[in-house]
Amino acid sequence: MITDKISDLIGNTPLLRLAVRHGMATVLLKMEQYNPTGSAKIRIARNMVDEAEEQGLLKPGGWLVESTSGNTGIGLALIAAERGYKFSAVVDNHSCADKQRAMRAYGAELVNVGGDDDALATAERDALAERLAIEHGAYWTAQHLNQGNPNSYKPVARELTDALGDRIDYLYGAVGTGGSLCGTGRSLRERIPHLRIVGVEPRGSVVFGATGAPYYQSGTGTPEGAEIGDLIDYDLIDDGVQVTDAEAFETCRFLARRYGILVGGSAGGVIYKALEQAQTAGPQTTIVVLVCDGGEKYLDTVYNDDWMMATGLFDALVADRLASMLR
Repeated sequence: MITDKISDLIGNTPLLRLAVRHGMATVLLKMEQYNPTGSAKIRIARNMVDEAEEQGLLKPGGWLVESTSGNTGIGLALIAAERGYKFSAVVDNHSCADKQRAMRAYGAELVNVGGDDDALATAERDALAERLAIEHGAYWTAQHLNQGNPNSYKPVARELTDALGDRIDYLYGAVGTGGSLCGTGRSLRERIPHLRIVGVEPRGSVVFGATGAPYYQSGTGTPEGAEIGDLIDYDLIDDGVQVTDAEAFETCRFLARRYGILVGGSAGGVIYKALEQAQTAGPQTTIVVLVCDGGEKYLDTVYNDDWMMATGLFDALVADRLASMLR
């Protein structure tokens, strides 16, 4: 394949089968890290810009603004560089440093609303992004409200059915804006009525009604005090479950060291919950997991022993449970 634009390489990401124990359901990882920028969020970045251009909301040489924890911002920075737009990313210190460096590498301007700690500041980010757009005539992509977000995942559903037909029983995905899980799940449900859709959020997120608390998984969930995105379709999602930071990050580290699979922090949590389901679902069942990004952006945190020790997130019991589920 020869192409003239890096964005033409978006999509058609592979499926990877996990080596589960005998008698468990098949668990397939949709490896979105093989997109440009290493994340599924490049899909929404391109589609939100495409739709804004089609609707006349974004003119040549225009200015894009987004509140982001990193991956959407990296995607928008790439698209902005490719199409000649200015892009400003409103971030906080919860975003890992590598994601911020990547946005700068593509020429983005970063505006940080965080203080001295690494706490999530989603509400503050969103408010500043909206204000910047109003004051400067920029286009705020507003990923948590923008219908172009879930629309961008229709191709993921097509890719899955092209590979698997109707042989998908469960779809597992992280719930941040709700775009990836609901966009993919809605399209799949039209063809596979029996499909069960399971949303996974960090323990401490308030998407499914639990009490809010701090958490370290980035790009997923909704912290207390922040607006839950309009794109989360509760009628579509069959189950909403929570995963601890330790479960998520120990899964990432286990997969990397035993199988050479390097995934992002929130993806580790989704895989962990899917493996729990696979223990009881039966060997004729197929579970697809949306793995939204790779682990290269988390080398200073999830894959750093000193950081894991300092945050108290090592948990040998999680590693033991993983060993009992995986060959």
